[in-house]
Amino acid sequence: MRPRTPPLSTLRLFEAAGRHLSFARAASELNLTPSAVSHGIVGLEKALGVKLFVREPGRLALTREGAEYLTYVSEALSLILIGTRRLPTPRSGRTLAISCAPTLATRWLLPRLPAFRSRHPQIAIRIDTSHRQVGFPIDGFDFALRLGRVPTPRHRSVRLFEDWLLPVCSPAQRGAVTGPDGALDLRRATTIHVTSATEDWQAWSDASGAVELASADTLHVDTFAMALQAAAASLGIALGRGALMDRELREGTLVGVGPAVPAATSHWLVSAEGDDDRPEPDLFRTWLLAEARRFAAEQKRRFPTGTA
Repeated sequence: MRPRTPPLSTLRLFEAAGRHLSFARAASELNLTPSAVSHGIVGLEKALGVKLFVREPGRLALTREGAEYLTYVSEALSLILIGTRRLPTPRSGRTLAISCAPTLATRWLLPRLPAFRSRHPQIAIRIDTSHRQVGFPIDGFDFALRLGRVPTPRHRSVRLFEDWLLPVCSPAQRGAVTGPDGALDLRRATTIHVTSATEDWQAWSDASGAVELASADTLHVDTFAMALQAAAASLGIALGRGALMDRELREGTLVGVGPAVPAATSHWLVSAEGDDDRPEPDLFRTWLLAEARRFAAEQKRRFPTGTA
């Protein structure tokens, strides 16, 4: 007897939970409660007669059967989405969905988007700044802007630009944190640390050759935007990224102190491995890469030798 195909809704629950290995994160993505996701998975396991997950305190893992089944379910949901996208619609254009970290979105992408919209007014843009893993093309995203050391595996990744790490503070505080020779003296300063940063003061110290890393005091915040605001308010020195503080450096609300060094991580444009024949993603990719090249050239002119 041929087995019945499970309801699509339960397969979507399984795919999200299997991708995140978390009922809570799957629930957040699908706007459900973790209990609803858990009960849905239990129902799916009973219907299939197969255990899909190993549930342990603080840990969720796929069984061997679950991992194999996830491959088929993910591919099937992807095909459904691709087929739906190819259906004719009465609209002349379509929406491009982009996943991007909040700070990069507000400080680098959004200021440049008016130029794209003026060229292609028929293409609507949707930007998602939630910190969640994107599954291409299941989640409906066309692109993700990501920070990383290497290309994202199993996806098409194009480097947008490299970045610089530069200690910055308010103009009023500059004299207080530098020695008689004008060099940065961290012993005089409060260093601002971003708890979520992949590269912090230790990375800058290693790359710049700074001997003394110990500072007079520390301040910890959870976003780059807050770190820059704290530095502008003379609360200490922030370790900024060029792409995230371009406006402040141009306007002079923040000034560089100490050497600027290349970051180990770069910004990447990530999309599904196999592109379809729709023109909108190609138009956006071409435009964004041109913007990234211009910005990278500006960065190299600003820091030609890696010094502030």
